[in-house]
Amino acid sequence: MKPTTLLSRTSARTLVAAGLTAGLVFTAGCAKSEDDDASSDSSASQERGDAGQEVASDGGGDKTCGIDAYGAEKLDLKSATVGFSQSEKEANPFRIAETASMRAEAKKRGVKLLTANAQSQFSKQISDVQDLIAKGADLLVIAPLNSDGWEPVLRAAGAKHIPIVTIDRKINATACKDYVSFIGSDFVAQGRRAADRMIEATGGKGKIAILLGAAGNNVTTERTKGFEERVKAKAPDLKVVFKQTGEFAREKGQQVTEQLIQSKPDITGIYAENDEMGLGAVNALKGAGKKAGDVKIVTIDGTKGAVRGIVDGWIDGVVESNPRFGPLAFQTLDTFTKGQKVAPDIVIKDNAYTKDNAESDLGKAY
Repeated sequence: MKPTTLLSRTSARTLVAAGLTAGLVFTAGCAKSEDDDASSDSSASQERGDAGQEVASDGGGDKTCGIDAYGAEKLDLKSATVGFSQSEKEANPFRIAETASMRAEAKKRGVKLLTANAQSQFSKQISDVQDLIAKGADLLVIAPLNSDGWEPVLRAAGAKHIPIVTIDRKINATACKDYVSFIGSDFVAQGRRAADRMIEATGGKGKIAILLGAAGNNVTTERTKGFEERVKAKAPDLKVVFKQTGEFAREKGQQVTEQLIQSKPDITGIYAENDEMGLGAVNALKGAGKKAGDVKIVTIDGTKGAVRGIVDGWIDGVVESNPRFGPLAFQTLDTFTKGQKVAPDIVIKDNAYTKDNAESDLGKAY
């Protein structure tokens, strides 16, 4: 086991918002789950302030966005109304934690927060954001379902010079014109780190499958790119023989893995581009009579279920994707609306879970 392989940092250059100190740690409330056990875990984690987002070190980029260039006006965040558009039903632990973090930070700052949930329907998310604008949102934080198709929202927000910050996924638009900043992980780096763990777990040989995330967003594209490029470069004897979307959902991940087991019974490893699909894969393997460790599984997110999967021997590694955006999103809006410049890309650091730390760090998972 070489945990340093998984924990190594990419050399990718990142941009950090002016006024946000490199390495500054922001803590936020953890997830409020839809079941009692998860809710209890979340409350305990919130009290500890575990696993808050940390901005990656400044890569030396000089691009920034100021309020004058964007065409907006200064305002006091405490007197503003912030609209938050969530993309998916809050059953996925990532989305639960993300929304809880936004609500907790708004409450902490005394800021009025309007929320909407698109329930995984892109047309609804567009109408949701238009409705938030109609209800008087002065600022918008959007967790996009897709990267394309945002023109109606950008026109409506642009007409009123409403600053937009996107979190966890990018939209295909122009920074400091259509939106202010994107806050999220380096998804290519996440894919590389997942590949490093898969190479370690398999010895760099065998046949592997990729459970792709939902189509139409940069997260899926970049996590796939990072993984495949790393495997090709470092482990040419590790072959990707199967790729199919599991749509970031546990049930779909299970269905796809059931098909995989039938068509590729000699599969060596499964790379799931989020934990929910990885847990679905575990269910499929159990149903097929497989034993823990027969097929190596590496996932991305950092949910409690996946980290427990490491402890139980079913999952070999989890690259974290931290969903607690509230403090950093509100800090970015506050900095920007005061007239200070921010970066168009604010990249956060992500931790990782291995057999060496999964049990001790379970409380940091969401």
